Amino acid sequence: MEEITVDTSDSSSVHVNKKNKPSSSSSLKISVSRSRTVGYVPEPFDSEKVPPTFISDIRPFLRVANQIELEWPRVAYLCRFHAFERAHRMDPSSSGRGARQFKTSLLQRLEQDEEDTVFKRKEKSDLHELKRAYLKYEDYIRKHSEHSDRGEQLMSARGIASVLSEVIRTVASGTGLEIIADAEDVEAKPEFYQSYNILPLDPGGEHQAIMQLPEIKAALEVVQNIRGLPSAENHQKSGAFSDSFDWLQCWFGFQKGNVSNQREHLLLLLANIHIRQGHETTSTSKLGEKALDDLMKKLFRNYKRWCRFLGRKRNIWLPSVKLEEQQYKILYIGLFLLIWGEASNLRFMPECLCYLFHHMAYELHGVLSGAVNPATGELVRPAYGGEPESFLNKVVTPIYWVIYKEAQKNKSGTADHSEWRNYDDLNEYFWSPDCFELGWPIRLDHNFFFVQSSVTNTKESKKNVPILAAQSILEQSQVVHTPPFKESSPLIWKTKIEDSSQVIEDKDNGPKWLGKKNFVEIRSFWQLFRSFDRMWIFFILALQAMIIMAWHDLKSPFQLFDKLVFEDIMSIFITSAVLKLIQVNSYPIHLIVLKNCVLHCIPKMNYTFTALLDLAFTWKVRHTMDFSQIVRYMLKPVAAAIWTIILPVFYADSRRNSRCFVEKSGNWLGEWCITSYMVTVAFYMASNAIGMVLFLVPLVNKYIETSSWRVCTIFSWWAQPRLYVGRGMQENHFALLKYSLFWMLLLLSKLSFSYYYEIKPLVQPTKKIMKIGVSSYDWHQLFPKVKSNAGAIVAVWAPILLVYFMDTQIWYSVFCAVFGGLYGIFRHLGEIRTMGMLRSKFPSLALAFNVFLVPPSSKRNSGSDIRSFFKKKLHKVSENEKNVVAKFAQVWNQIITSFRDEDLISNREMDLMTIPVSIELGSGLIRWPVFLLATKFSIALSMARDFVGKDEKLLKKIRKDNFMYLAVKECYESLKYILQVLVVGELEKRIVSEIINEVEMSISKSSFLMDFRMSELPDLHTKCIDLVDLLVENKEADLDKVVKRLQDIFEVVMQDIMTHGSRLLDMLYGSQPLKRDTGFFKEFQPQLFASFNGKSTILFPLPDSGPLKEQIRRLLLLLTANERAMEVPVNLEARRRISFFATSLFMDMPFAPKVRNMLSFSVLTPHYQEEINFSMRELHSRQEGVSIIFYMQKMYPDEWKNFLERIGCENLEEINIKEKEEDLRKWASFRGQTLSRTVRGMMYYRKAIKLQAFLDMAEDEDIFEDYKLVERRRDRKHGPHSLSAQLDALADMKFTYVVTCQSFGVQKASGDSHAQDLIDLMMRYPSLRVAYVEEKEVIETEKPQKVYSSILVKAVNYLDQEIYRIKLPGPPNIGEGKPENQNHAIIFTRGDALQTIDMNQDNYIEEAFKMRNVLQEFLRHQEQHPPTIIGLREHIFTGRLDPLTCS
Repeated sequence: MEEITVDTSDSSSVHVNKKNKPSSSSSLKISVSRSRTVGYVPEPFDSEKVPPTFISDIRPFLRVANQIELEWPRVAYLCRFHAFERAHRMDPSSSGRGARQFKTSLLQRLEQDEEDTVFKRKEKSDLHELKRAYLKYEDYIRKHSEHSDRGEQLMSARGIASVLSEVIRTVASGTGLEIIADAEDVEAKPEFYQSYNILPLDPGGEHQAIMQLPEIKAALEVVQNIRGLPSAENHQKSGAFSDSFDWLQCWFGFQKGNVSNQREHLLLLLANIHIRQGHETTSTSKLGEKALDDLMKKLFRNYKRWCRFLGRKRNIWLPSVKLEEQQYKILYIGLFLLIWGEASNLRFMPECLCYLFHHMAYELHGVLSGAVNPATGELVRPAYGGEPESFLNKVVTPIYWVIYKEAQKNKSGTADHSEWRNYDDLNEYFWSPDCFELGWPIRLDHNFFFVQSSVTNTKESKKNVPILAAQSILEQSQVVHTPPFKESSPLIWKTKIEDSSQVIEDKDNGPKWLGKKNFVEIRSFWQLFRSFDRMWIFFILALQAMIIMAWHDLKSPFQLFDKLVFEDIMSIFITSAVLKLIQVNSYPIHLIVLKNCVLHCIPKMNYTFTALLDLAFTWKVRHTMDFSQIVRYMLKPVAAAIWTIILPVFYADSRRNSRCFVEKSGNWLGEWCITSYMVTVAFYMASNAIGMVLFLVPLVNKYIETSSWRVCTIFSWWAQPRLYVGRGMQENHFALLKYSLFWMLLLLSKLSFSYYYEIKPLVQPTKKIMKIGVSSYDWHQLFPKVKSNAGAIVAVWAPILLVYFMDTQIWYSVFCAVFGGLYGIFRHLGEIRTMGMLRSKFPSLALAFNVFLVPPSSKRNSGSDIRSFFKKKLHKVSENEKNVVAKFAQVWNQIITSFRDEDLISNREMDLMTIPVSIELGSGLIRWPVFLLATKFSIALSMARDFVGKDEKLLKKIRKDNFMYLAVKECYESLKYILQVLVVGELEKRIVSEIINEVEMSISKSSFLMDFRMSELPDLHTKCIDLVDLLVENKEADLDKVVKRLQDIFEVVMQDIMTHGSRLLDMLYGSQPLKRDTGFFKEFQPQLFASFNGKSTILFPLPDSGPLKEQIRRLLLLLTANERAMEVPVNLEARRRISFFATSLFMDMPFAPKVRNMLSFSVLTPHYQEEINFSMRELHSRQEGVSIIFYMQKMYPDEWKNFLERIGCENLEEINIKEKEEDLRKWASFRGQTLSRTVRGMMYYRKAIKLQAFLDMAEDEDIFEDYKLVERRRDRKHGPHSLSAQLDALADMKFTYVVTCQSFGVQKASGDSHAQDLIDLMMRYPSLRVAYVEEKEVIETEKPQKVYSSILVKAVNYLDQEIYRIKLPGPPNIGEGKPENQNHAIIFTRGDALQTIDMNQDNYIEEAFKMRNVLQEFLRHQEQHPPTIIGLREHIFTGRLDPLTCS
C-alpha cells in the first residue's frame, strides 16, 4: 500500500514541557503478555476490510495509522487503539456480521505493537506524542494552504490532522486538568479539517482559487447572513449559527450531511446565476436581487402552479423591509433544497414535496415573524423540529413506507395494475384538495397511509392491514401536534393559510384504501383500436365517402352538392355515431395537432375517453374514482347512444319526405336544399367546430385548460379529466401550421391515390357482379347453397381495403424522406460527407468555428454575423481573422491529440493533421494541416519545371489553388528559417544570405524564370529531402553527412540553377580565381560548411527545441507527402467523427457564451455490476475458442497497430516483457462495454471547458503558443493563483460528474477488485465522484437493524474519502431499478442542467466543445415555452461488440 508522505523540510520540531501522564484512560484494558521483539518493522493493518457496521466510524483511524506508521509508530498505535475502543462501544457483544473476527484481528495487532511502539516514542507521554504529530501537520497545512500544486498532499495532511485531533481529545479526556488545558487549542478547532466536494468551506480552504472567485464570495456572503434571525434558546442548539443552513437545520431537524451538501449546491447555483447577470450597474462582489429572483422563479415554479391549481395561497411571505427580503429568500430556497435533498424516494412525487414545503414554509414564516399560537399562547415552533433527523424520521419515513409496501404488492410486475399504487398514483393524491386532510403534523391514521395486504381473492380483500413501520418513528403519540395559526394571531396574515384545521374526518368506521384515481393500465387487444381510434374512424368515414362518390360517378367536384349525392355523403355521420358508441377519442383537447386539423372535419361528439371501452377499462377503479368522473363516464355512452338514434331517424325522415327548411337557387351551386337531417348534423358537429376554434387559437385553449374559472372548469370537465399535468402545452401558430401542412398534404395525397387508383376502378366491376345472378352457380363445398354474389365482391374488395388501411405508413415514409431532405438542406445537415468535401471546405471551418464556438465580442453583432456568414462562400480567411485561425488551431489540435490518445490515428497521421500553432499565424502565414497540402508542392514543382512563359502567368496558375500557393510559400519560409539556424559560419551565412536575396529580388522584378533554371528543381528537391531527413534524426554521428548534403545543395544552386551563379561567387570571393582543372571546392581551404581549427560552421546537432523540431518534421512531410497523405485518417471511426463535427459547424445552433457565463451542468451515470476495466485474466481467458484480446486485435487491427506504436512495442509478448499490462488493460477496456470508457468520454467535457476557458482568458500572444506551454509558464509566474488553478476552478464550477455505483459498498466490503478499479478511476480523474448506498447494521437493543445511507466519495491518495453521508428511510431500490439508483445520487449533482448517460454510451472531445451551445438552447426560447428536455444524438458503441467483449 502506497504511503502518504508530507514534505516536512520546512517544519520545525515542537518541544512540549509537560509532565508525563498515562497514555489513556479507556475503560477497556489491554494486557500484554508477549515480550518485545528486537528490530521493530511496522506493517500496515488492512484498513479496507472492515465490517459494514464499523466502516464510517473506524476506517478513517485505521487509514491514518497506516499512513503515519513509519514516522510516528506510537501515534499509529494510538489511532488503532482508538478505533478498537469505538468498535467495542458500537458492538460490545460482537453480534454484528464480521465484528468478532475484526476485533480479534485488531486486538492481536495492538498486543503486538504495544511495547515496541513505546520505545519508538519521541516524547515522554502519549498525549505529548500525539500533539507533536498534530502540530507538525497543522504547521504544514498553514504554510502550504496557498499552494495550489500541493492539493493532494494538503488534503492528506488535513485528513490526518482531523483524525489526530479526535484521538487527542479522547486520550486527554481521562488525564489531569493540566493536560486537558494543553489540548484545548486542538479541541477548539475540529472544523478546521473537513472533507469537501467542490468548495472548501472550512478556514483552511479559503485561499484556494475557486474560493477567490468574486461570484463565490458574493454567494457565500449572502448565505452566511444570519443577522436578526431568532435565536435557538431552549431548542436544539444554543449559541450562534454559522449560516442560514445551520439555522434551518436547528429548527427543522435536517441531517448534517444533507445540510452540507445543499449548502454547497446553493452556493454554486447562486454563483453561476450571478455571474450570468449583467453587471454594468452592480458589482460582481455583491449578489444582486435578480439572481435570487431568477432562482426562486425556477425552484418554485411548480409550487406556485400547484397552489394555483388547488386554489391555495402560497406560503412564501416576504417582508416589506428591503434589507430582510434577501435573507428571507435564501431561507425559503434553502428550506426547499433541504426538503428535496432528504426526501429520498419522495423525489418521484414532486407535488408531495410541494405539500411538505407548503406547511414547513408556513412554519418558517411563523418563526421568523415571531407569531404566537393563540391556542397555547406560545411562540410558533416547527411541528417536527428540535431533534436530530426528525424530518427524516417523522415526515419522510412514514410516506416512504407507504411507497415501499405498495411496491411490494407489485410482485415483480405480475400483479394486476389495479391492486397496487406506484409513484404516480400516490403523487396524484396531492393533485386534489383532499390532500390537506392529511393535516400538519401529518395524521398517520389517515387513509393515505393505509395499504391493503392483498386483493387476490374476495376473502383476503377484506383483510386490510395498515402499514406498521418502525414504531419508534411512526407512533402517533410521539408527534407533537401544533394547532394551526388563527386569524386572531398577533402575526397579521394577509390571507388565511390552509392548514390542519381543514382536516376532514372520515365518516367511515374503518380505514379505506384510496387506490388509483385516474388511470389503470389494462392489457387488452382492444387497445389497438382504442389507441388509434381517430385514425380508424377517419379512414372508415373517408372510405365510405369515396365509395359514395365513385358510385355516383361524379364528373366534377361541384356535383358533390347535388341533393341526392350530398345526402348520401352525409350518411357518414350515422356511421360516425355508431363508431362513437363503441369508441370515442381518448386524447384531450391540447393534444389535437394537424392531422388533427383534418380530423376536425370528422364528426365526433367530443375528445374524451372511449364510451363503452373506457367503461370497461376504468371499471376496476370505480370505487376510488371521483364522483364527478363517474358521472362523466356514465353520461358519455348515454350521449353517444342518443346520437346513434337521432341521426338515423332524421336521415330516414329526410329521405322519405324530402322537405327543405331553406331553399336557395340562382347561385353557383344551383338549387340547394337544407333538410332537417342537415340541421341535426350541424348540431352534432358543434363540438367539432369548438375544437377547430380552439385548435386555431391555442391561446384560448391554453387559458381554458389552466384557468380556475368555474365555466372553464366545467367545460374542461366534459372534455377531459381535471389533471394537474399536461395542461397549457399548446404549440405556437407557426409550429401548428407546419405540422398541419405536412399532414394535410400527406392525407390528400393518400386519399387522392386511393380514390383514383383503388376505389373508383372497382365500382363498375362491382356493379356488374351485383347484376349477375347466381341461381345456377355452385361455390363448391364451402358455400354449396349460396344465393348471392357477396362472396365475390368481398374477394375483390378485401385486398384493396387492406392496402387502403396500410399504405398510410408508406406515404408517411415518402413524405418524411422528402420533407426531411428539404429540412436537411436548409439546416445544412450533411454539409460535409466525405474527406474530399472536408478538404475543400476546411478553410471555412475556422470562420464557422468563430461564428458558433467562439463567444461573440462586444463589437460583433450576433444576428448580422450569422446572416453574413451563410451569405459568404467561406473559401478564404481574411487577414484580420488570424486570431480566429489560432483559436481554431488550438481546438483542432486538441481533437487530433485525442484521436491519437485513443489510437484512432498513428503518429504520422497526427503530424499530417495537426495545425502548427506559432506566432506566424499572427503575422499572416497560415499553415494548414499537411494532409490538405499533400502533393501540392510536388505538383507546383512539376508545373514550374515544364512551364514556358512569364512569371506572372506561373504565379497566377499557382495562386489559383490556394493550398498549392501556401505549400510553396511555407516550404520556402521553413527552409530559409532552418538554414539560418543551421548555418553559423560567417562565410557560409553570407553565401546563404546572398542566395536568398537573389531569389527574392528576382521574384519582385518578375524575372525569376530568367534568373533561375527550373529544369533542375527536381534534383534540388531530392537533395533537400535528404538534408531534412538527417535533421529530423538529429544524430551527432551524421555530421559529415549533413555537411555533404549542404555542399551538394550549394553546388546545384550555384552551378545548375542560378544563371549568374559564377558572378555571385566572384563578388563573394573577390580576386580569388577558380581553377578549371580542379574540383569546384578544391581551391577553398577549408571547404564550405566544414569545420576549421576546431570551429564548426554549422550548428549540428540542432538545439532540443520543440517548435524547431516540429517545423523540421513538418517540412519533411511537405516535401515527401504523396497521394496517400490525402486519405488520412484511415480509420473509419475517425473519419465519421471528423465529418460529423465539421458538418455540425455549419448548422444553426445558439452562439456560445464565455465559459464563465455558460450554464453549469452535471452528468449522471448509473452503474450496477458491469465491468469497470478488463483484468489481465479476463483478457486472456478463452470464451468460444478465442480470448478477448485476440478478438479485439482482429476487430480493431489499425487501432492495435497504433497502440503498439504509441507504447513502443512490437507485439503482445513485448508488452508483457516491458510491463505494459496496465496500458493493455486500458486499451481493451476502452473498446468494450466498460465504465472506464464511458467515464473517459464524459470527462472530455472538463478538458473542453478548460481549453475554452483558456481561450477566453488568454492574451493575444498566448493564443499563438501551445496551450500547455502557456499554462506551465504562467503557473510559474503567478504561483498559488496559477492559470491551471483558475482553469480548474472554472471547470469545477461548470461541470460535475457523478457515477452512482449501486454495488460499490458491497464490493468494497468484500474486497472485490471492482472497488479498487473504481478508486483507480477516481484517481485518474480527480473531479470524478462516486455515489453509492451503504447498508449498515446498527446494534440497537438486542438484534441489529439495517440502516441505509447515501454516500458521496472521492479518491485521495488511492483511498476513497467520504464527503457526504445522508441517511435514508429504507432501501432506495424498491422496484423501479435504474431510476431509483439515479434518484439517490441526483442530490449530489450540481448545476442548471443534468445529462443522464448509460453504460453503453460514449462521448468525444469534439462534441464536448459544443456543450456550451447545447446548454444555450435552454435560454434560446425564453419568450415561448422554454425547453426542459433536450435530446442529443446518441452513438451506441456496442454495435460492433460481440457478447464476448461485453461479458
